[in-house]
Amino acid sequence: MKLLHTENFDISTVKGFLAEDEGEGLYQLALTASEMGPCLEVGSYCGKSTVFLGAACQQHGQTLFAVDHHRGSEEHQLGEEYHDPDLFDGSVQKMDSFRTFRDTLSRARLEDTVVPIVAPSTVAARHWATPLALVFIDGGHAYETALGDYRSWAAHVMPGGLLLIHDIFPNPADGGQAPYDIYKLALASGLFEALPTINTLGVLRRL
Repeated sequence: MKLLHTENFDISTVKGFLAEDEGEGLYQLALTASEMGPCLEVGSYCGKSTVFLGAACQQHGQTLFAVDHHRGSEEHQLGEEYHDPDLFDGSVQKMDSFRTFRDTLSRARLEDTVVPIVAPSTVAARHWATPLALVFIDGGHAYETALGDYRSWAAHVMPGGLLLIHDIFPNPADGGQAPYDIYKLALASGLFEALPTINTLGVLRRL
């Protein structure tokens, strides 16, 4: 993927929590899906997943909508395990990843492909009407947050499109269960079929 490792940009310089095989999986899945229509991600953080998805969408002249309030999930807040002081805005005493996210888009040359939507996921979805070829859910991992993301966006996946859910841990000892819970809800709905999981990336196709 030359776009991700050019003289001016290296994906490894972008902050994030995405394994290498998951990033490559996102790119390949979005490359196929974006032939059908636009894609959307919930939870952009500093833009690592956005680059993989956006680079694929760019190949087909498609749009990637990137939904994130950029105030961080529960685990990113001051005093929490994944707090990053470089992303903390002391002037307002809040986490803010948006400036870093925009810098990532600029360096990756994706500003003509990615449409940032700076809002809570449920607010962004309130009047949404565009069918989506791919939805990637990687927002907050509290159950109510993950459930809100699923309820807000799963129905907008077009037939044949993909629903991707990050951080799937069937064994509770390995990680939080909220993403796995909404993955199981999607299967139980009868609207999706499971495709092979990539590391912790759950992959579902809309029937």
